[in-house]
Amino acid sequence: MSISADAVKQLRERTGAGMMECKKALVETKGDLDAAAELMRKQGLAKADKKATRVAAEGIIGIEKAKDGHSAAMVEVNCETDFVAREQDFRGFVQQVAAQALAARPASVAQLLEVKLDTGETIEERRRALVAKIGENISVRRVAVLISKSALGAYVHGTRIGALVAVEGGDATLAHDLAMHVAASNPKYRTPADIPADVVAKEREILTEQALGEGKPPEIVAKMVEGRLRKSLNELALTGQPFVKDPDVLIEKLLKTAGATVGSFERFEVGAGIEKKQEDFVAEVMAQVKSSAGGPTRH
Repeated sequence: MSISADAVKQLRERTGAGMMECKKALVETKGDLDAAAELMRKQGLAKADKKATRVAAEGIIGIEKAKDGHSAAMVEVNCETDFVAREQDFRGFVQQVAAQALAARPASVAQLLEVKLDTGETIEERRRALVAKIGENISVRRVAVLISKSALGAYVHGTRIGALVAVEGGDATLAHDLAMHVAASNPKYRTPADIPADVVAKEREILTEQALGEGKPPEIVAKMVEGRLRKSLNELALTGQPFVKDPDVLIEKLLKTAGATVGSFERFEVGAGIEKKQEDFVAEVMAQVKSSAGGPTRH
């Protein structure tokens, strides 16, 4: 039986399931939309959209590095629980996404989701199928692809923090060490000169208020603020930070000694910036007690 693309589209919009699942259900129900939707509910396939409103703040970071060592892709894929984050199906999906990100070099997550896997389905279709199978919301949250003519460092701490560093000059060991440093120290900018003027102004304002609160004379305050400001800005910038493997050496000096510079870097941490729902465990237990209070008493 021939199934129209419009019918598949309508069923996808109703169920949130993948294209192939929708087409198969329509074939089985001879094109009846209502019957196909009911069949998919029974099979547990029409779950993706309902799960999409639930907070997915767990997950893992996936990195795929090219064999020539000059490019790498990093993705953050989220789920709802740490239990699912440890499952092989989920982890396999993350590595597939990272591999396709490296191959396709998408400019956004939206573009990445449209990339096709070896199976012929898109990443988005595979994501929806996985939601239906696992029963949790899953989202591809972030993607970054870095390229370097010299060396590119990639590092994953456990599964929750990942970093990429593109180095111009230097070698693979330096690039890896810098990626490890970025993962550990979380710099916000490459150099102090890269820090936006509004960020500098706000930091100066805060430090001035702090100094004035210490009761120092205005002329002393100005000198104190500039000294503290330099220290604060260095802490925000990669080149101003002490190297994690040798705190006596600044990253700036490490790079200078190696005749290298950092072109760019990316750092992902699972769930960073996602507002997690705070569960009140005591209230939850009390609610369960109250709901069962009217039930039959067991002896």
